[in-house]
Amino acid sequence: MNQVNLRPISGVVFDIRRYSIHDGPGIRTAVFLKGCPLRCWWCHNPESQSPEPEMIVRGSRCIGCGACIEACPEDAISWGGNGTRTSADERGFLSSTVSQISFRNSHSGIEASAGLAGSPKQPAKASHPEDPLNADGWGGSGAPITDWSRCERCGICADACFADARERIGREMTVDDVLAEVVRDVAFYDESGGGVTLSGGEPLAQPEFTLALLRACRAREIHTALDTCGFAAWNVLDQVRPYVNLFLYDLKLLDDARHREVTGAPVGPILANLRALSEHGHAIRIRVPVIPGVNDDDESMRQIAVFAAGLPHLQGIDLLPYHTTAADKYARMNKPYKLTGARPPSEARMAEIARIFER
Repeated sequence: MNQVNLRPISGVVFDIRRYSIHDGPGIRTAVFLKGCPLRCWWCHNPESQSPEPEMIVRGSRCIGCGACIEACPEDAISWGGNGTRTSADERGFLSSTVSQISFRNSHSGIEASAGLAGSPKQPAKASHPEDPLNADGWGGSGAPITDWSRCERCGICADACFADARERIGREMTVDDVLAEVVRDVAFYDESGGGVTLSGGEPLAQPEFTLALLRACRAREIHTALDTCGFAAWNVLDQVRPYVNLFLYDLKLLDDARHREVTGAPVGPILANLRALSEHGHAIRIRVPVIPGVNDDDESMRQIAVFAAGLPHLQGIDLLPYHTTAADKYARMNKPYKLTGARPPSEARMAEIARIFER
């Protein structure tokens, strides 16, 4: 006898943001899913790219207590200095003196301590620029160093961290789990014309979960928006599109070679899917990130404007100026940032680009 699989549909979510006003009309709840097929140089959510949970380190919050070292089951975290892991005796010392935490005056550089006389001396701090904690750590001798090749991203160190310096990004949630958050603000959606926006990452990278979420929202008469890069098989989009009230569709470049260089993927499928959605009469807002040195030249913007003008149905175009707020995330996640030194476009330049789309 065949058994029916009654396993709840689940996905990996890295954030649920209530009262959002920048992810579609009205007051919305934005649900951010992990996983994206693109690797855009300017991605402002690098924690969204991998489909798996990841660790992020906020080194400026680290108080040097060593709780993460004690908790790590993989022995992937150690005191800095000579790069060796702590011995059992050192870990025992940490456990017994965790309440006797040293502190450092960030302005004077003077360090005071409530530690015991004769305490074991930690090794001198070494330079480990690749590690977020040393790049922006608490400043004490031997700040914790993570060996990312050993880290299993289990999040146990984050649970043990007293200062919230470590966080596991991404957790598995069922459709019902997400809906429990979403329905809390139905009154605000109804009053403001808002709803739910699925974003990421790329929601279509989790097609089964995304489809189930959209269907569940539709059954509850909640307005839905899908924030997408458009890089997906058409059959995936074809399944979800009946349950989407508004597409927020990213469009970066039309030049295929340049698009491959800065995103890692061809632009052809993205354009084909956008055209197909428009031909089916869907409500679409194109979102164009304006990235210095990538697509902020007149010709790149003119190509996008001409393509958009040829679509049969289009609700509007949003120009999104580049910002630098994501750069620190890359450091926390031990990832390289390719746009170091880039600056947001000026208001005057954004106005010039807007005029290209008005012609």
